[in-house]
Amino acid sequence: MSKRILIVEDDPSIRQGLELTLLKTGYEVRTAADAEAGEKLLLELNPDLLILDLMLPGRSGLEFCKRIRKRDSQLPILMLTALSDESDRILGFDLSADDYVTKPFSLRELEARIRALLRRTEASEAVLEILEFGDVRVDFKRYRAWKAGKKVHLPPKAYGVLQSLARSEGDVLSRDCLLEEVWGYDSVPTTRTVDNHVAQLRSVLEDDPVNPVYLLTVHGVGYSFTRDTSDTMEA
Repeated sequence: MSKRILIVEDDPSIRQGLELTLLKTGYEVRTAADAEAGEKLLLELNPDLLILDLMLPGRSGLEFCKRIRKRDSQLPILMLTALSDESDRILGFDLSADDYVTKPFSLRELEARIRALLRRTEASEAVLEILEFGDVRVDFKRYRAWKAGKKVHLPPKAYGVLQSLARSEGDVLSRDCLLEEVWGYDSVPTTRTVDNHVAQLRSVLEDDPVNPVYLLTVHGVGYSFTRDTSDTMEA
């Protein structure tokens, strides 16, 4: 069964060019020129991936992305924009876009990014679904978490960071490795994004976020996760 891709882009030449290219590649493709039409198609198509322009008429792509993430934490979102400012890229990632391409872009590069996003989504379905440690329970499939029996809130990407660390329990993952695994983008201009998500995880899941016992920093290297709290000295 071919993968379904929804393109929400107001520039007709880009929209039509992407549609033609992806149809030739074998994807099922639908398109919309604004967020309102895109939202209707999103519900109708239930796509496997969304390609979303940042600068849409009316409701912006960022606002659209934020609305999507309130009801769907798992849909891969690839942002397109003519803006190259670092703050715009970081804002897109903070709103949980999965990848980011700046116009003008290579169609071959875009296709490669689409394949990578779809592969990562398929792989995530077969990996760790439930994690329990201390008084914490995390359901990665449903993007839900509880501490001491009470439901707590985590940003969608924080689940990805925790899942990556838990899959490699005891090992140290660098910030660049986490960026690649969770965001799928190996040239993000700052690793502060990872630091912020680890800090959010600690603030919600650790009893003492200042002195964590599960989510550990290995200074100069990265982060690690452990359920064994007998030795919680950070390197």
